[in-house]
Amino acid sequence: MKSQHQVVLSLGSNQGNRLENIENCLQLIHQKIGTIIKISKLYETPSWGFDSDAFYNCALVIHTLNSADTILSQILKIETQLGRVRGKAIEYQSRIIDIDLITFDEVIIDEENLQIPHPLMQNRRFVLLPMLDLNLDWVHPVFQKNITELLEITPDQSSCDLIQNLENPLDIISLEHYNYIVFEGNIGAGKTTLATRIAEDFIAKTVLERFADNPFLPKFYENQSRYAFPLEMSFLADRYKQLSDDLAQFDLFKEFIVADYHIFKSLIFAKITLTEDECRLYRTLFDIINREMPKPDLYIYLYQNSERLLQNIKKRGRSYEQEIQVNYLDKINSGYLDYIKSQTELNFLIIDVSGRDFVKNQEDYLYILDEIQMKVGK
Repeated sequence: MKSQHQVVLSLGSNQGNRLENIENCLQLIHQKIGTIIKISKLYETPSWGFDSDAFYNCALVIHTLNSADTILSQILKIETQLGRVRGKAIEYQSRIIDIDLITFDEVIIDEENLQIPHPLMQNRRFVLLPMLDLNLDWVHPVFQKNITELLEITPDQSSCDLIQNLENPLDIISLEHYNYIVFEGNIGAGKTTLATRIAEDFIAKTVLERFADNPFLPKFYENQSRYAFPLEMSFLADRYKQLSDDLAQFDLFKEFIVADYHIFKSLIFAKITLTEDECRLYRTLFDIINREMPKPDLYIYLYQNSERLLQNIKKRGRSYEQEIQVNYLDKINSGYLDYIKSQTELNFLIIDVSGRDFVKNQEDYLYILDEIQMKVGK
């Protein structure tokens, strides 16, 4: 599972309504580039390197799956959208908004148009002091010093006056109402990707389904009628053991837990592969196990159309999934929806993600967060 990058940006404005410029910029970064996790306080600092009006400055941390080059390109677009006009002059100038890419994880990048960490960050108090607010566990990969140590040795002793706090757009998503959230979906719906991303953004523990080699799986593909029951029983046993072991590590009343599956997915697949008599026996055993499982505070089903699911399945390239047919995916979707609607005590939310890409498109990811927030608000 690809983890998100932790990126630090520095913002500055010394033209027009400086506060409004900063706030508008924060919204656009959150919508277009990545999820804003932390924002520093707002500071006022004298212009650096030239004589002009004082700047408002802040720093922020974002999580993103984008590359550093992509982020730089997106930064330039946001600056242009907010009205910045880049002159040909090399010297420093006043500007409506200035966005600097300061760090990208702890990597070093030395390209013609992109240097990371920012080559002048250690000489700029208006970058370092706001970064101190972020409480990052980050060490400069060149100087091997943290932000506190860089502040102690910086040659820049200019004033940096506190103005006010800034609001984080992520704060309106009040997931603290829940302790245990489950994301489910059909094969290839992206549930693991989304569960992992939300856990990183909201500092949650994760319970992710393991994909151990199942000795019955190749036999099942050769002779489904003979091996369907032992296959589904082995999946049920594996899922029960993993959920029991993983959830036992956490305090379901105090810790925030995000999972990418629930035990009842076993029942969905069993109904498709088993005969009527086998399914009846399986259901008896399933009900015994299910009673012992903690119930999620919120169960979210990601609905994705079957054609898009097939595209996702082919893209991730698991050999044992490549022969999956549309009618099989349709049956799974129907099985999930029928089961969810039959559970009167289940607090569920169905989100249609057809046509959305919450990996590459930040706005699609925020759409999902907005859907969850509307559910929380109800």
